[in-house]
Amino acid sequence: MKILMVCLGNICRSPLAEGIMKDKLKKYNLSWEVDSAGTSGWHQGELPDSRSIQIASQNGIDITDQRSRLFVEEDFDRFDLIVAMDSSNYSNILSMAKNSLQNEKLELLMNFAYPDQNMAIPDPYYDGGFQKVFEMISEAAEAIIQKHMKE
Repeated sequence: MKILMVCLGNICRSPLAEGIMKDKLKKYNLSWEVDSAGTSGWHQGELPDSRSIQIASQNGIDITDQRSRLFVEEDFDRFDLIVAMDSSNYSNILSMAKNSLQNEKLELLMNFAYPDQNMAIPDPYYDGGFQKVFEMISEAAEAIIQKHMKE
């Protein structure tokens, strides 16, 4: 299983999602691959936001090896599951899909924990809330693992 976590700038939410998922995969001894990307290229090559690094570290996860990158069309071929943090990023990714197979790879993250509710992971860049975002992502990441371990 290859999973791509996607937010807007790939510096706050999706790096946390990548780090949280990798941490959970270790605990479950799963050899899945996880990466993250952003639908905008504003921060390409940059480290995650210092607040994301801090909240991850406080929870025993190191995300300082990550660098922001742009979501590209080829990601549809590279990944089995593409996970958007909110409906805006979901729509941006969906607009790049060329066929129904690509469409079917795309999911909203919180729908794994709360099916069909289309809840967003709020962007903590401007208003903080990094611990709440961490907890939401952690809950949904656990749900992804539970769902796909059964398949």
